[in-house]
Amino acid sequence: MTRVIAGEAGGVRLAVPKGTKTRPTSDRVREAVFSRLDHLDVLAGAVVLDLYAGSGALGLEAASRGAARVVLVDQHRGALAAIRANAGALRAAGVSAQVEVSGESVARYLASPAGPPGADVAFLDPPYDLTDAELAAALAALVAHLAPGAVVVVERSTRSPEPSWPSGLRAEGERRYGETRVWYARHDQVAP
Repeated sequence: MTRVIAGEAGGVRLAVPKGTKTRPTSDRVREAVFSRLDHLDVLAGAVVLDLYAGSGALGLEAASRGAARVVLVDQHRGALAAIRANAGALRAAGVSAQVEVSGESVARYLASPAGPPGADVAFLDPPYDLTDAELAAALAALVAHLAPGAVVVVERSTRSPEPSWPSGLRAEGERRYGETRVWYARHDQVAP
């Protein structure tokens, strides 16, 4: 069972996509990621991008914990059905964040011009079969969509190498949780 861990919608159950290779981020990993984000004090009023959203668990957890706007991007029908159902469950629980769902590929979404404000937090939890080159291209395109000082969180298998960080993103460490590895990076440009 996947659920929202904390915040306004803590305990709300989340649907998991059917007919996809989605592997929802475990509660343990989400708790660790959000503990770090809480420590960095980046969630309150934040704009959040959840790329390769799957069930939307990461972005919706951010909405429950105080993000102002969350954009969930995934192109698979099963994922989109789950994301829309989960966004509805958060609205029913009284979460006030603006939640948007984009049914296009991450590459296409990132190729479109970035509108203000830029994202304060970006999650990338791509399918394991996404190549390292495709991930590097997504990270390079993501930089234009980030606010100064934004935090980027990449989740992959422990067998995956560290992402190739493009100019504009500075690596800030990694953590392992069983078969999952999470990397953190920061947008080099710092808010004035």
